[in-house]
Amino acid sequence: MIEKLQHKYALSRQGAKDMIKACVSVTVTNIVLMMPAGILYTLINDLLNNRLDRDRIPFYAISSVVVILLVAVTNFIQYNTTFLTTYRESGVRRTKIAERLRKLPLSYFGKKNIADLTTNIMGDCAMIETASSHWIPELIGALISVTLVGISMFFFFDWRMVLASFWVIPVSFTIVATCAGAEKRAVRKNHAVKLEMADGIQECLESIRDLRANNAQDAYMDELEGKIRKVEKFALFTELKMAVYVNSAAIILKLGIGTTAVVGGTLFVKGEIDLLTFFLFLMLVSRLYSPMEISLQNFAAIIATGIQCERLDEVLSHETQTGSEELNNNGYDIVFDHVGFKYSEDTDVLKDVSFTAKQGQVTALIGPSGGGKTTISRLAARFWDVNSGKITLGGADISKIDPETLLSKYSIVFQDVTLFNNSVMENIRIGKSGATDEEVMEAAKLANCDEFINLLPDKYNTNIGENGSELSGGERQRISIARAFLKDAPVVLLDEATASLDAENETAIQEALSRLIKNKTVMIIAHRMRTIAKADHIVVLKDGIVAEQGSPESLSEYDSIYSRMTKQQLISQNWKM
Repeated sequence: MIEKLQHKYALSRQGAKDMIKACVSVTVTNIVLMMPAGILYTLINDLLNNRLDRDRIPFYAISSVVVILLVAVTNFIQYNTTFLTTYRESGVRRTKIAERLRKLPLSYFGKKNIADLTTNIMGDCAMIETASSHWIPELIGALISVTLVGISMFFFFDWRMVLASFWVIPVSFTIVATCAGAEKRAVRKNHAVKLEMADGIQECLESIRDLRANNAQDAYMDELEGKIRKVEKFALFTELKMAVYVNSAAIILKLGIGTTAVVGGTLFVKGEIDLLTFFLFLMLVSRLYSPMEISLQNFAAIIATGIQCERLDEVLSHETQTGSEELNNNGYDIVFDHVGFKYSEDTDVLKDVSFTAKQGQVTALIGPSGGGKTTISRLAARFWDVNSGKITLGGADISKIDPETLLSKYSIVFQDVTLFNNSVMENIRIGKSGATDEEVMEAAKLANCDEFINLLPDKYNTNIGENGSELSGGERQRISIARAFLKDAPVVLLDEATASLDAENETAIQEALSRLIKNKTVMIIAHRMRTIAKADHIVVLKDGIVAEQGSPESLSEYDSIYSRMTKQQLISQNWKM
């Protein structure tokens, strides 16, 4: 049961145990709340039969005090086992999801978008939190307590009155249960259109400059309004569909008052039950059906929450990249041995790729766009796992190394730089946690950042805005390079690292790199030939295969792809308007 609850409601093991405790505490509280009715029934029965004397009064006084104390204690326990434990579990769930996302392969994120993952962590968790604290314990507790009361009344009262009062409850819940499939489909569709709307809003905010530049904002806003209207339409449709089932079940539930009155009246006229029993059942149904209506709504809400639970369980159950936390390598040569890779089942990105990026050398990956250069750098850092072949670092198979252990040996500079809304100092310090200010400044100088940083209002303490919005593209990229210098890892991967730099700064960065690559493994992806002019080894990729490889000198001696690319870029550089 514990494991089923864990997967069903995306709970930790302790969270599943706490949910069981919450259901039990709600059940006990509900039964305790029915005790006053039992005391009242006994008191009226004594009054009608002239049995209330001085000896019975202390019994009722003590019973009332005991019931009041029980109500107070059980409510206190219920509050702790439902709300407090739920909020604690909610924190555990969010942390667990964040930790899980950190260990998932990047192939998982390629199938998701930011809006969807944000909804996972925030929206879905909040919905399950509400379900765990309000709906599930209340529903389970109500059903168990009503069942126990119904069974006990079979033994102490007329079974026909029990049937007349309780038959509507299973029928009502069956009606709501029949809508489970339709409701889940509606909720999935509703979630899809909400996600489409969220993507549209996010895209609008990110591309507002381009929209205005092309006078396309009106057309885009019309399209976005259509997505918003679609969300409204499906929300109404989902609510209406559920209302049909829940209200129909509630109407059936109310029929129990009529059947109780008819059956009770008939039995009373025939003298088969007394007036007090008739009155007891009328009081019972008047108090029982209102909470059961709420339980019907909770039941419908729980069915709808199943989608959020499935989405969270998908994240928590997804296979993670694992491996040894000890790296037993001999040096830092990166070897691709007959590597094959595909992002989807239909398309081969890399086919039988073999080459070696040697320690102490610069290996450059070049070739036409779409040839697989960036994919190779991602595979070398184990962002994805290969489909065939093997990649080794110093002889150690990287597929058997924990990704975080492996990445501790890599400094990576991407073409698309990610900066944070913080100071220049802290953005560079990300490269090495705990680095001193002097170390950060030295790395900035090596990356040729020092000149522009000193022109900023607060120099290294200047806040650079969201994703470095206060800086130019070249300045942002140089900060990213400074991170790599600060980390000073034995392996350096540069993916178009100098693409946003002018010729002067690019030369300065290359000079800095040449000082840092001693005894390091450097892999550069570049389109500009001047960037890799001093590379030790060239790997030319085309259509996912190694078309040719060798030193720049050896590849220039014949009509190679490398030599043709070099000549074409020289022609383009000399082109004039």
